[in-house]
Amino acid sequence: MTTGASTPPHPARPRRSGPLRYLPLGIAAWLVLEIWLLIVVAGATSGFTVFLLLVAGFVLGSVVIKRAGRRAFRALSETLQQQQSGALPQGGTNSEGNGLMMLGGLLLMLPGLISDALGLLLLVPPVQKGLSRYAERTFERKMREAGAGTLGGAFQQARIHRPDGKVVPGEVIRDDEPRDRRQEDSGPRPPLSG
Repeated sequence: MTTGASTPPHPARPRRSGPLRYLPLGIAAWLVLEIWLLIVVAGATSGFTVFLLLVAGFVLGSVVIKRAGRRAFRALSETLQQQQSGALPQGGTNSEGNGLMMLGGLLLMLPGLISDALGLLLLVPPVQKGLSRYAERTFERKMREAGAGTLGGAFQQARIHRPDGKVVPGEVIRDDEPRDRRQEDSGPRPPLSG
């Protein structure tokens, strides 16, 4: 049993940001659009053609993911070998774009024509370079905005700024000594007050 301030019957739910609020609606709309497009293509050609398109997308996506995974593993092995030999790793490796290739392969494996088109678009090298540069610039800008600090400070700030505003103060008790010896030395403990 705990004592102290009672908790509200309905705790405050954290507010979602704008884009996250509409994410479920966007996913549902995307699924409806994918199904509608498959029905339209099946009506224009045949159901067997749509089945072949879906199977071809799955096979192509698995080949792309396997190839990107091999490239990433090869780049990792080369980097580890260079570090073990004492040489500095080279900046220009072939590992750039492996994540986008894997994402493209995953989109190809998902059933649907829109996801297949996006997956094929992610396999084009100029698109990969443009997206990776955009992501890098965005990441660097967010890091500059975050300012200096430690990782522990970031966790402390995240804990303090919880939406419900609850912070539980406490202290850390180290358990270095055996329990029997600690109880003998400390004497009686004061009762907990609420």
